[in-house]
Amino acid sequence: MSKEVIQTPQAPEAIGTYSQAVKISGGTTVYLSGQIGLDAATMQMVNGIEAQIQQVFLNLKAVASASGGSLNDIVKLNIFLTDLEHFSMVNEIMATYFDQPYPARAAIGVKALPRGALVEMDAVMVIGA
Repeated sequence: MSKEVIQTPQAPEAIGTYSQAVKISGGTTVYLSGQIGLDAATMQMVNGIEAQIQQVFLNLKAVASASGGSLNDIVKLNIFLTDLEHFSMVNEIMATYFDQPYPARAAIGVKALPRGALVEMDAVMVIGA
């Protein structure tokens, strides 16, 4: 198995020992690392839960595009929220970024996220299938 590291300046640079995404040999499966509400240009967290959710989807979209796919190629999406009260807002905003059929998904309540983020999402994408 070979791995291709995906990197784009359109999404925040990694703030740890990870890649924005990794494409597996053959180029059809891509693992997208967790994205939080960091603005790629400033590397600063956007303010508020709604803005963070929007920014996370924009960041995932940028990494998906750099990988040769789109958000609609995501087959599994994991959502981590510091407050599950925001679950319905995630659903509303997600519907503006994805077409049906929607990916398989999990939403998990967590105590804390990096940089004080309120939401983080990671994904698995299959392209060219």
